[in-house]
Amino acid sequence: MNRRSLLKYSTMLGVTSSLSSLVLAEAEPAKGSGGGIVLYCDLAIDPAREQEMLHHFHMDFLPAAAKFDGYIDVKMLKLRKVMQGQPAPMPNINYRFQLTYKSEELRQKWIASAIHQRVWPLIEDTVTNKDYLVLLTDKA
Repeated sequence: MNRRSLLKYSTMLGVTSSLSSLVLAEAEPAKGSGGGIVLYCDLAIDPAREQEMLHHFHMDFLPAAAKFDGYIDVKMLKLRKVMQGQPAPMPNINYRFQLTYKSEELRQKWIASAIHQRVWPLIEDTVTNKDYLVLLTDKA
């Protein structure tokens, strides 16, 4: 269903104009956002410290990041298996960290913040190899 049809049906059903505004806002990217960025970090988490890392991610990092301007999403993904293609992740890579922000400029403000300086080391301290792959991508 396209946006015009949705608006037409919402009007016929007597739905308030706030729904129409919400639909329009979600359908169009924010001005100046450029679609956003996604940062990926492939991490080799020490298996003996995996639960510690997950605790810090869910209880410390995620709540702090979610409050910051420009934040869209953050995920900690556990690698199950390589399905196809080469090169495979480096040995011992068992997690992929994924951070989505409205812009690289806003992400830079986040990483320069005192709270980030406090919560990221809680996760990074559980990584066995600090020379991990970091990819910065633009949402297309």
